[in-house]
Amino acid sequence: MKLTILGYSGAYPTEKSGTTSYLLESEDFTLAIDMGSGDFLALKSQMDPRELDALWITHYHGDHIADVNVLQYYRQLNGANHLLKIYGHDEDNAQFARFTIPNVSEGIAYNHQDKMQVGPFYIQTMKTKHPVPTYAMRITEQSTGKVLTFTADSGMMPEWPSFAKDSDLFLADTFFLAGNENNGIHFTTKETAEVANQAKVKQIIATHLFNNIDRLQIKSEIEQYTDIPVSLATKYKTYEI
Repeated sequence: MKLTILGYSGAYPTEKSGTTSYLLESEDFTLAIDMGSGDFLALKSQMDPRELDALWITHYHGDHIADVNVLQYYRQLNGANHLLKIYGHDEDNAQFARFTIPNVSEGIAYNHQDKMQVGPFYIQTMKTKHPVPTYAMRITEQSTGKVLTFTADSGMMPEWPSFAKDSDLFLADTFFLAGNENNGIHFTTKETAEVANQAKVKQIIATHLFNNIDRLQIKSEIEQYTDIPVSLATKYKTYEI
């Protein structure tokens, strides 16, 4: 499966990147994960948005959903060959209801199942520690058994090492520098490394980056605590998993 970074900025976009969004591809199936501010145009640069098969939303903070309606409107006004399946939790009924627009998109609640099949992927979820209901994703490609774990937004929890265990790629919310551990909102650089070490993942991508912190400092701090290869989310960079 191939992962493309569409946006990685935490909280708000910049000239260099929109907020959280990723494109996952396998066997001609396309799955977007979150669709934050500025990310519709990033998606459009990679593919025809009318051909997107599914969209998965981890939670309903604006930096993860700002361009969902933009994507829906584009498909509504320009036509699409199929309904866009938008997966979200229904713990916020008002927001979840917005995912369904007749002849455009259909909202599907994932929080009532431990695992779902979406195209060529099995997706397991775990509720994270965050101010609003948020769900991490453990994505397994059926044909290869390769695993991508995406933390979504989360503070540290004891369940993390088992949820991310043996992941081929660990896409980790890393918003704070070391020294801010156990904040209950986002990982620090140290916590990203600690979870990765305990889970024995093969590769780390730090994402949801705070734009006021130097990128090299984020990377160097993670590397202080782990020997696992580390990279920082970069717009349009792709990874073959």
